[in-house]
Amino acid sequence: MISTKLKRHYDPTFTVSDDYKASLPDLQNGPASLIEGADVPIQQVGISNFKLPLKYPRPDGELLTLETSVDGYVGLEAGKKGINMSRIMRSFYNFEDDVFHPDKLEEILKTYREELNTQTAYLRLSFNYPIKQESLRSGLEGYQYYTVSIEGTMDADGQFRKFMHLDFEYSSACPCSYELSEHARETREVASIPHSQRSIANLTVELNEEIFVEDLVNHCREALMTETQVMVKREDEQAFAEMNGAYQKFVEDAARLLYEQLNDEGRIHDFVIRCTHMESLHSHDAVSRICKGVKNGLR
Repeated sequence: MISTKLKRHYDPTFTVSDDYKASLPDLQNGPASLIEGADVPIQQVGISNFKLPLKYPRPDGELLTLETSVDGYVGLEAGKKGINMSRIMRSFYNFEDDVFHPDKLEEILKTYREELNTQTAYLRLSFNYPIKQESLRSGLEGYQYYTVSIEGTMDADGQFRKFMHLDFEYSSACPCSYELSEHARETREVASIPHSQRSIANLTVELNEEIFVEDLVNHCREALMTETQVMVKREDEQAFAEMNGAYQKFVEDAARLLYEQLNDEGRIHDFVIRCTHMESLHSHDAVSRICKGVKNGLR
């Protein structure tokens, strides 16, 4: 029986012995009789958004150290109360000095399966990745930041799959609005400005081989042509207006242009693309979503 005369005191000199640690209760690894609710498997259980600085490679061999948000999960079989959550973080910290890329996740997932005695495992690293962007005409440079995640999964047979997620911002000038504006100028000599809006393409690609963030960004740039700008002077603003005039696009066009660009990339096995045009005319967004079409693939 625990004494009712509890001390309100923290003793910084108290030392934990092996016997003391062995006496500590461990409900997470308790028997199935302690399970609350249905005794069924849980597909993913673990820790989300624990952060630490990790190193990532650039194509030129330079290493970037970026603050990274980590999600680590494992599967929980029926008949087990829970997992040791802290072991997910402790296991990951054993790799904190390594260089991270999609293939690196396979090694960590194998460790998760072994150390947590589980069949399946999942890992996702999310970070903001800087790439220098040159202005269109002024010669200035500035850093464009891309929201990126690399993701790995491992199933009960030990099969590893790797993914990359990228958010790419661009401008979309509406072709219909352009034609209507030109009509007003030509028929009634009325000043009219076609509408455009900041837009975003959310890409998820399943990889056959390693690919750099820069490679995926370049595919988006070549497909859409109107990436938002960082450093802008008047000559750059005029160039951007001309560029939007040259590369007008509906949201359906954007999705198809990206499909065309990614479909022949041999390092990419599968992909799904979601384009959102945050309308300046409407109070709602226009959205188009397209996938590669691999059998039993991403949807």
